[in-house]
Amino acid sequence: MSESKNLFTQFPPVSTEEWMDKINKDLKGADFSKKLVWRSKEGVDVNPFYREEDLEGLSHMDSLPGEFPYVRGNGKITNEWLIRQDIVVDDPAEANKKALYILNRGVNSLGFRFKRETKYSKDLLATLLEGIFIESVELNFYPEGYAIELFEAFSDLLTERGVKPAMVKGSIETDPIGRYMINGKLCVPLEDGLLYLKRLIESAYDINGLRLIKVNGANFTNAGASVIQELGLSLSIGNEYLASLKELGMSSTVVAKSLGFTLGLGSDYFFEIAKIRAARLLWAIITDRHGVKDKEAQIMNIHAITGEWNKTVYDPYVNMLRTQTEAMSAALGGVDSLTVTSFDSAFKNPSDFSERIARNQQLLLKEESHFDKIIDPAAGSYYIENLTAMVAEKAWELFLEIENEGGFLKSLKTGLVQKRVENNAQKRNGNLARGKEKLLGTNIYPNINEVLDYSPDKSVPDDISEIKPLKLYRGAEIFEQLRSDTDKWHSRPRVFLLTIGNPVMRKARAQFASSFFSVAGYEIIDNIGFDTPQDGVEAALGQKSDIVVICSSDEEYATLAPTIFNSLRGKAIVVVAGLPECEEELRKTGIENFISLKSDILITLQGYNNLLGIKKI
Repeated sequence: MSESKNLFTQFPPVSTEEWMDKINKDLKGADFSKKLVWRSKEGVDVNPFYREEDLEGLSHMDSLPGEFPYVRGNGKITNEWLIRQDIVVDDPAEANKKALYILNRGVNSLGFRFKRETKYSKDLLATLLEGIFIESVELNFYPEGYAIELFEAFSDLLTERGVKPAMVKGSIETDPIGRYMINGKLCVPLEDGLLYLKRLIESAYDINGLRLIKVNGANFTNAGASVIQELGLSLSIGNEYLASLKELGMSSTVVAKSLGFTLGLGSDYFFEIAKIRAARLLWAIITDRHGVKDKEAQIMNIHAITGEWNKTVYDPYVNMLRTQTEAMSAALGGVDSLTVTSFDSAFKNPSDFSERIARNQQLLLKEESHFDKIIDPAAGSYYIENLTAMVAEKAWELFLEIENEGGFLKSLKTGLVQKRVENNAQKRNGNLARGKEKLLGTNIYPNINEVLDYSPDKSVPDDISEIKPLKLYRGAEIFEQLRSDTDKWHSRPRVFLLTIGNPVMRKARAQFASSFFSVAGYEIIDNIGFDTPQDGVEAALGQKSDIVVICSSDEEYATLAPTIFNSLRGKAIVVVAGLPECEEELRKTGIENFISLKSDILITLQGYNNLLGIKKI
C-alpha cells in the first residue's frame, strides 16, 4: 500500500516551459505554430495540447450546472434529454398508430409535421392524439401556417381532456424570419408575420411549457455554414425576435420563455460539444442584457438534429456513423431533446428499419453508455473548456458584427448573411473537390460495386422573392450527380492501372488512382505489376481499357511514361499518377493527363467524363 501511495513521487511534474523546450528541440528549428497548431475550418487556432493553467481566466469556469450562465447545463442532477421522432401527418389516424408504436420503443418526444392545406380542428387533434397521455409526452407541432388555429384546436382538446396547462410540454414551431430567409418571401409581409406571432404568444400565455418561436439554426448547418456561423447567426435571429416583439409591446421575459432553438449537428465532434455549451452561455448573456431576470426565461432550450449537409446517397450506411458521432456531441453538450435522422433520408422516405436504427442510436447512448447519468461530462476538460471559450468568442464577434449592421433582418435584406454563409460553403465545396474535406464513400474510398437508381433533384425554385434565399444543399450532391451520370451510361468506363517499376511507389500510386477514379464510378482493373512497358500495354489493350494510369516512381516516369504513351496513343487516355519533376518534359512528349493529391477531383473527373462522351443526365 505504501508503495502505491508513493508511486507518483517518482514522476515529478513537468512544466509547460519544459514541454515546449522538448517540442522545439524535436522540431529542429521548424515553426511550432505552423507545424503543430491546427487551424480549423472555423478559423480557430487549436493547440496540440492544453494544461490546467489554460483554464485560468475562463470566466464560465466559476459556475455550476443549473447556474447562470448555464454553460454547464440547464439541470443540476442528470444529463437527461428527450428522444424525438417526427411523423408526417397525411392521415391523422395513421399518424396516431405510428405515434403509439414509437412511444413504446423509446421515443418520448413526438414531432408532427402538417401540410399547409391542413384544416385544424379539435376533432383532428383528438384523432391524432388518441391514447397518448399528453402530460407524459413532449408534443411538437410543425404547421405550415395557421399556427393560431392549431393552438386554438389544441387548447380546446386540453380543456376537453381536463389537462392542466402546467403539465403540457412541447412546441408549436413558428419561425417567420427563418422561413423568410429560406424562401426569400412570406405569404404575408414580415411585419404582419411578427404581429401574428405576438397574438400566438399572447394566446398561449398560460402554458409555460409550450415554445412558440423556434429559431431553426440547422438551416445554417445545412447551407454549409461553419459551427461559429450557425451559432452567431442563430443568436442574432433570437435577438431579432426579442427586439422586434419588444417594440410591439411585449415583455422580453415573456418572449424569451416562448423561444427555443433548433441547432444542427455536423461532424466536428469536439466543436459541436463546445458549440452547444457556448450557445447557452451567450444566450444567457443576451437575455440578461434585454433585462430578463427570470431564470427560466434565461435558460436556452436547445433541440438538436443531425445535419443534412454531410449525408450521402452512395454508401449510405456510413451515414449511421456520422449521425452517431453527431448524437454523441449533442448528448455530451447537454441538449434538451434530439432528433437523429434516418440514414436513408437523403434519398427516400425512411423505412421502418432505418427509423428503428435512428431511435436505437440514442437508446444506445442512454441505456448502454449512460450518457444521461452525468451532468456536463465535458466539464474540466482542458481542451473542451478552452474550445468552448474560443467558439463563444468567435460567435460573439459575428453576432456583434450583425448587430452593428442593424440586426439580422437588415443584414438579411442587404445580403450580408447570405454572403457570409455562401463564402464558407464555397470554401467547403473546394475542400471536398480537392479531398481536404472527406466524405467517406463519396469523394474517398467509394464502393465501386454499388449502383443506385438515383436521380438528383432538378426542381427549380420559385424566383419570385424579396431577398436572395439561403440555399440548402448537401455537400455530396455534385459528386452524386457525377456518379449517377456514369451509372446510367450504356457502359462503365474501364480504368487500367499499369503498375511498373518500384514496388512500393507503384502500389501506393495504384491505390491512390483506384480511389480517385472510383469517385466517378469507373471500373478499376488493378494489377500486381509488369516487368516491361510492352507487357503492360498489351494487357491494357486486351482489357479494352478506356483509361490507362501509369503507376510508378518519379524517377522512372521519365523513361517509362513516353514509351507507354506512344504505344497507346489514340487507343486509350493515358494518365500519369503523380506530379514528377519531369512533368514538363513529359508534357512535351504529348502526355497531358496527371492526377495527384493537388488535383481538383471533381473538375478532373468531369473532364474525363467529357472526354469519354458521358453526358450529364
